[in-house]
Amino acid sequence: MFNSWSALFHTLIVGSLSYLALVVMLRFSGKRTLSKWNAFDFIVTIAYGSILATMLLSTSTSLTQGILGFGLLILFQFGITWLAVRSSIIQSWIKSQPALLLYRGQFQNHILRYERVTEGEVRSAIRNQGYGSLEEIEAVVIETDGSFSVIPQIGDAASAMKDVRGYPDSRESAPV
Repeated sequence: MFNSWSALFHTLIVGSLSYLALVVMLRFSGKRTLSKWNAFDFIVTIAYGSILATMLLSTSTSLTQGILGFGLLILFQFGITWLAVRSSIIQSWIKSQPALLLYRGQFQNHILRYERVTEGEVRSAIRNQGYGSLEEIEAVVIETDGSFSVIPQIGDAASAMKDVRGYPDSRESAPV
């Protein structure tokens, strides 16, 4: 239940300093460092928490090692996202494409299977947006971060749907 005063003192000092270091480093690294746009971003965010937990609870990990770990993650995150913005190949490696799950009241079963999403999950997303009928919805898209976008009306331009896998090029054609 109680190891020693030195262990508690270590947790207090190293925990406070590591938290402060993380806040400062994240502030200088920019908003993208903690974004949750895709699985890659999510993994990096979890890794920050893991490093912080190790620094708080492990007396064998020094403050300097933890700060170096934070710095490496921030550097790698910056480097990968910098490359992804400039290279479609890198972007496709780290970011999935949004996909059309429901279009004009019809479930896109092949995409549902590929994305491992059930019709019930799509219906739940629709209800969560306050709709009571599939017919009120033009489209439901699973986004790159796994969230659902419920779109009641797309309109003629459909410019927001340009990168969605399964959305037809022509509004009159059936989804692929």
